[in-house]
Amino acid sequence: MSIKTDYKRVAGLGSAKDGTHHWWTQRLSSIALIPLTLLFVFTFGAHLGEGYEAVRAAYANPWNAVVAILFLIVGFHHLMQGLQVVIEDYVHGKAGVVLLILNTLLCWGFAIAGVFAVAKIAFGA
Repeated sequence: MSIKTDYKRVAGLGSAKDGTHHWWTQRLSSIALIPLTLLFVFTFGAHLGEGYEAVRAAYANPWNAVVAILFLIVGFHHLMQGLQVVIEDYVHGKAGVVLLILNTLLCWGFAIAGVFAVAKIAFGA
């Protein structure tokens, strides 16, 4: 039997006051991904099967490189937020914390690697 009051039992376990921001950023990123995906697919898809020089020439155009970079950043940010919701809902305890950290590190790592790859192709290094 516990002598704690109901308030003391739940103190610190309430809302983090971050849910609305998370919801909005996830919706905005999904809306931004619609045109970014179409632009990326059309610019990238037009050069499928071509050689390295043709792809390099296409991504030397700043428009194509910026579209690809924005697609990667927004896409991986949206993925990170979606996976965060799934992990928070279904994984509890220390495993949940570890998965949230891994989720953040992997999504940012892949986004940075993708941006670096596009920049390397665009600048011809």
